[in-house]
Amino acid sequence: MVLLKAGAERDFEPALVSAVQQRVDALLVSANPFFTQRRVPLVALAARHAMPAGYPWREYTDAGGLMSYGPSIAGAYHLIGRYASRMLNGEKPADLPVQAPTHYELVINLKTAKTLGLEVPATLLALADEVIE
Repeated sequence: MVLLKAGAERDFEPALVSAVQQRVDALLVSANPFFTQRRVPLVALAARHAMPAGYPWREYTDAGGLMSYGPSIAGAYHLIGRYASRMLNGEKPADLPVQAPTHYELVINLKTAKTLGLEVPATLLALADEVIE
C-alpha cells in the first residue's frame, strides 16, 4: 500500500506520477470534502494516467470515475429532512438519536472500465446498484 498526499489541487499530478512510478495498481480516494470538491479534475487525472480508481461517492462515477461505493448522499439528505421535521415539530435535537447511513450504493462506470481495458466480472455487475454504460 502506498499513501499519497495532496494538500492542494496542484499536488494531484505529482502524487499520481509517483503512484505510476511505484507501479501502484489502483487508487482509492478517501471520503474528504477536499477531494469531492475537486472530483472532476481528479477523475480526469486518473483517466489520463490510466489509473483504475475507487471513490467514496457516486458523484465521482457520474464524473467519469471507474467505481464508487459509499453511503447514499440522497439518502443522507432524506434523513436530514426527517430530523429537521422532528425538530420543527418540537423535539429537542439532543433527544434525537445519532444515526449511521443504512444504504450504501455501488456504482460502476462501464464506459470508464472499457477505456481502461478492464473487464468487470458479471458477479460484481450483478451486485451494483447502478451501472453506467
